[in-house]
Amino acid sequence: MNAPTRLWPIPAAALLWLVLLTPPVRHALEASMTAQMLVQIPLLMLVGWLLRRAVPQRLRAAIDGWNSYGITGLLLALITATYWMLPRALDAASSNPLAATAKFLSVPLLIGLPWALSWPHMNFIVKGVFLVEFIATFFRLGWLYVTSPDRVCNNYLLGDQQRLGQGMLVIGCVLVGWIAYKLLWGRFTIPPGP
Repeated sequence: MNAPTRLWPIPAAALLWLVLLTPPVRHALEASMTAQMLVQIPLLMLVGWLLRRAVPQRLRAAIDGWNSYGITGLLLALITATYWMLPRALDAASSNPLAATAKFLSVPLLIGLPWALSWPHMNFIVKGVFLVEFIATFFRLGWLYVTSPDRVCNNYLLGDQQRLGQGMLVIGCVLVGWIAYKLLWGRFTIPPGP
């Protein structure tokens, strides 16, 4: 793979990060709990995913030494993602500049990048467990946001919280449908062992 082909995601990641950081885009996405959680945070994760190409091969080899089967990187990504799913963290990120800075740095660097570096090393079982937990989280949080009679975020109205819950339940159903399709009619490939 030549250098221009290998390096194009780096400027794309930087441009996407800067666009998300601009005040009009940032305020528009943070004005709604649904947009912050289902649009802004996934786009910040995409920034980190694109940055995997920026990791030098030598550093990647060092990371691979402690990231057996991608589990360590996946755990780092899951712990960080769990924090940013907390209502208190969403509130803080929309009103506190320090928390917003932490979100704009930690989501790409501690969720997107570790996940991108770990995914190719995961075997079929680890990927399956990850996908099942990912879908279960959508259902758990979606159900909580839809059925909670009280607002869980101070900065967002109850209607927005319920829309987010409905969106998460729909995404969970779509993911279950996709996996069912892959199991029944698609092809799962199991990468060869180390």
